[in-house]
Amino acid sequence: MRAPIGDFDHATPIPDCLDELTAPVAAAVRAWSGSVPADQILYVDTDPRWADTAVFVEHYGRELLERSANCVVVAGKRGGETTLAACVVLSTTRLDVNGVVRRHLGARKASFAPMDTATGETGMEYGGITPVGLPGDWPVLVDAAVVDLPYVLVGSGRRRGKLLVPGKAFAELPGAVVLEGLGAA
Repeated sequence: MRAPIGDFDHATPIPDCLDELTAPVAAAVRAWSGSVPADQILYVDTDPRWADTAVFVEHYGRELLERSANCVVVAGKRGGETTLAACVVLSTTRLDVNGVVRRHLGARKASFAPMDTATGETGMEYGGITPVGLPGDWPVLVDAAVVDLPYVLVGSGRRRGKLLVPGKAFAELPGAVVLEGLGAA
């Protein structure tokens, strides 16, 4: 199958490649129930050597720069309590951790979660964390600009491989909250 964005050799409907995914991502695909059918989410094999954004878009297509999203794990703290959340913003923007994220979480302080926490709590590889398959009790904050795109490139849970996800599917993920201005230019 041809990928709707990017220059990839092959795109596979995600239900047909569960063995390529981490356990939490595969479980989320098996339980998928959104209005976007799971087979519209596509897996593309990518070489981890080209993971750096500049090299990645040079190899797989310059248009991907405007159609890629990052999934970042943040920790909000208030009164000794820590809330973990995932934030999905376009890769051309910067996550507003100390403004939009902190206020939405009701936290006194918000910061990027340590790598060990992010990977340990998600069961995913650093650099490949995806909003598909996150712990069910986590808020998943999604920038409205991500939801507006027909397809968005995002991690697959591993450093190798990416997912091509219809933008509107992000709004239907468990715990998803769509926010304007989550990603700042």
